Order: sequence, then C-alpha cells, then structure tokens
Amino acid sequence: MKKTIALRIDVDTFRGTGRGVPRLCEILAKFNVCGTFYFSVGPDNMGRHLWRLLKPAFLWKMLRTNAAGLYGPEIILMGTAWPGPGIGKHHANVIRDAVAAGHEHGFHAWDHHFAQAHLMDSSEETMRKELSRGVETLTRICGSAPKTTAAPGWRANNRLLSVKKEFDLTYNSDCRGNSPFYPLLDGEKLDQLQIPVTLPTYDEALGRNGVTDNNYNDFQISLLKEEELNVLTIHAEAEGGRCALMFEDYLRRVLASGYRVIPLGVAAQETASTAPAGNMILADFPGREGQLAVQS
Repeated sequence: MKKTIALRIDVDTFRGTGRGVPRLCEILAKFNVCGTFYFSVGPDNMGRHLWRLLKPAFLWKMLRTNAAGLYGPEIILMGTAWPGPGIGKHHANVIRDAVAAGHEHGFHAWDHHFAQAHLMDSSEETMRKELSRGVETLTRICGSAPKTTAAPGWRANNRLLSVKKEFDLTYNSDCRGNSPFYPLLDGEKLDQLQIPVTLPTYDEALGRNGVTDNNYNDFQISLLKEEELNVLTIHAEAEGGRCALMFEDYLRRVLASGYRVIPLGVAAQETASTAPAGNMILADFPGREGQLAVQS
C-alpha cells in the first residue's frame, strides 16, 4: 500500500467527545479526509486511574506529557467520588454528527477505565457484557452497528478475541504491530482481521529520545514507510485539544508529500485477501506502562 496512512481516532473521555470530536471533524473536513472514530459510550471514570500514579512508569508518563493540561483538570475528578457522566447519553449528537460527516464509527469501550485496567483479567462473561452494552448503545446512537472495535490501551488477549468472535465484526484494532493479520487462537485462524497500530502515539513519544512539541511532527513523519500501511492513532483529547494545530500541520505536510489518509475500514478492505495469519502476544512496549497486545 504505497504512501498510505490509516487514521484511528480514539475517544476516551467526556471532554474528548464533547470538545475534541467536533474540532477534529472540522480539521479533517478542511483537508477532505475521513478516519475511524472509536467511541467510548458509557461512564467517564477516568479519574480512577489516579492509583496508578504509584507506579513509576505511569507517573513519569503523566509528568512528561503534562496530563492535566492535555486531558483537562476535571479528569482528576471523573468517577472518583461518584459515578462519572454517561458519554453516549450526553454526547449522542456529537457522535451522530461525526458519522454523518462520513467518518467510520467503531466501539472503543463502555467504561474506558475499567476496560483498560481490568477487562483482560475479567471473566469472559464480564467481557461479553461490557462489549454487548457498549455495542448496543453505539448502535442506537448511530442507527447502524459498528463493524470494528479497538481495545483501550491495546489491553487485549486471546480470551477477549475469543469473545469478540461472537459479534458481527469485520475487523479489530487491538494490538501494536507491523501489518494486518488474522489472529490464531489455538491454531485456528479467526475471521476478524486485525489492523495493528504501527506508529507511536503522542503520549508515548513526547519527552522521550529528545521528542518535543517542536519536533514531534518531524519525528512522526520520519517513521512513515512509503511501501507499507502506516496506522496512526490520535486521541480526541490531544489532537482535538491542545495539539490541534500540530495535527493540522501534520495533515498538511503528509498530504502535500503524496500520502493518502484513509479510515481503517478502507485499509481492511484493501488488505483482507492478502493478510497472513499470525499470533498476538502480551509484551512490554516503549512509552507505555505495563504489557499490551503486540503482533508476534
């Protein structure tokens, strides 16, 4: 796939949905580009991640990315003393507007905090429940069922993939890796394609190896591979907020260089017939705290 960037947009929070999604839609419309929005639609309980500050790797990540400035000061309070506000309930129109603008919709999480911190260790019944109510909610909002999901924080394992088999999904984006593949479960090839993310995210890169806001776009563009599919994840909270002008400059530069920017669903269609089978494992990953799913 020559000079292609598949654009994945994660929407994790109440603020990211209400403020970040409309701003990203404006930027993308300016360049006539569409992407795949992965929506969280249940309660915003992201403040419950505070306990992870006891872990040095997570604390360092929060400090080097200025998390309060990136996600907004209210993130500290979301879901801590009381249940967080329902994202889909309050921002259904924002989600519908993004789909009406031509963007692909996918399911990210019901409760993003729970999915990222606990879902991998939960029972299959709990996994099934989280997926079911989230997919059903997003289907009601959009009027059509999502054909793709993306595990928050790339926290996914084979048990979660097994549960996802029960849903009418065309492909998923649950791991990091190099190229699309069909996961193997006990030697059996799944029908649901995986589209791994191939490029680092803003919060993974910033403050490491000399990367700053001033050279972040240079760094990202230097990683693009002209002959392979590049998959970039941006966040409504970052590129739809404090980093919006930076993202706009990134789009301007890559499009001027001859790259096309497409939704993940288009990439899935173009690679489905040639993608090999492969394994997905858990491993440490640069810029991230804890293990996440990685293409093996």
